[in-house]
This record gives sequence, structure tokens and C-alpha cells, in this order.
Amino acid sequence: MSGQDRAGLRVVIADDQALVRTGFRMILAADGMEGVGEAADGGQAVEAVRRHRPDVVLMDIRMPGLDGLEATRRILTGAPGEPRVVILTTFDLDQYVYAALAAGASGFLLKDVTPEYLVAAVRMVRAGDALLAPAITRRLVERFAVRDAGTATRHRDLAALTPRELEVLELLATGLSNAELAAAFQLSEATVKTHVARILSKLNLRDRAQAVVVAYETGLVTPGSGPAG
Repeated sequence: MSGQDRAGLRVVIADDQALVRTGFRMILAADGMEGVGEAADGGQAVEAVRRHRPDVVLMDIRMPGLDGLEATRRILTGAPGEPRVVILTTFDLDQYVYAALAAGASGFLLKDVTPEYLVAAVRMVRAGDALLAPAITRRLVERFAVRDAGTATRHRDLAALTPRELEVLELLATGLSNAELAAAFQLSEATVKTHVARILSKLNLRDRAQAVVVAYETGLVTPGSGPAG
């Protein structure tokens, strides 16, 4: 990514700890990104997003008043130009983080993330990729995903997928990268990317994070299946 592109990347940081906000802002600024707004609770986060229209929101999941989960839901309500939301948490197995992924967050980071990984993560979600640490995400989804009739009804358009798209979704949900999917199906990465894009479009999903959630909630993938992350 060029310096010009980084300079144009705008971030809102929502965390109830001022030191965390300051630290993250300094890390991003050192890479040329702009912290356009800060928030100490979910209500402030929603307002900051409306005011500044950032590309990415770093959202603490547990804040006083309006928490990060409800703030994420309000931000990602289908408004045009909505930002990517990355959840910040001190725990890697948290039902609120799972709920945020289901609500449309593009992934999550532990608060002890290294500066280098924080910068890379913001770039990834800005580019449209889901921020998934496969091993952690699978454990998170397997622990908290709930299968019920309502879920099946909401995603009955799973039937719109072709047999190959179903196969791709099934392996995608176990944590395989595009390169690993390409090797598994003996396809080019470009073809795999096309399959993934079609899956997201047909299911009206924002990114791979939501695709993983849907695959478990509909029973396409069951806990313990697929390769270990």
C-alpha cells in the first residue's frame, strides 16, 4: 500500500480506556493512518462514525452505557458507505465477540496485539478482507453458534449456492485461506476468489467472517469438523 493510500485511511477508535485509545492512535499515525475520532463508549462511537465517516472502526466490546456490540449493530445497519468494524477484546472466547461477528463485524483483535499486526489488520479490513485468526475464530463460533429454525429460515437462500460453492463455503468455514482452498480444489486462486465473492453476494454477507458464522449456524459445518486451526 502506498503512503498516499495509508494517509487516506481514516479510523475511529472506541475504547473506555484513554491510554488504549492514545496508544492505538499513535501506532496508526506512525504508519500514516489518521485517527479521525475517539470514543469512550458505544454512544460516542456511533456519533463519531456519523460525524467522521471513517473507513475502519476499532471497537472495544465492553464499554459503559451502550456497549460495543449494540454500537456495532447501529453502525452496520445497511447505511451506504458503512465502515468496517474490528472488535477489540481482552478475551479470545467471548460470546459478545461472536455476536458482533454475526452482526457484521469484520473480525476481532486481542488488545495485546503487536503494533505491526494492528497496522496490518486495519489494512486488511480496509481492503475488504475479513480479519480471521482461524484457530480462535473456529473455537469462538463452535462455542457460541446457535442452530435454530429461525437461523435456518434467515439463511434458506443457502439453497441458491451451487454444489461447488457449498463445498467452498464448507472449507472456508474451517479456516482455509484462498491459497489452501485453491490447492484443495485444484483451482487457481482467482477462481476461488470468484467463488467466494459469489457466495457472499448470494447470501448477502459482508465478508468471510459472516460466512463462517452462517456455515455453522445452518449446520453446513459442525463443531469439530475440518482441519484443526
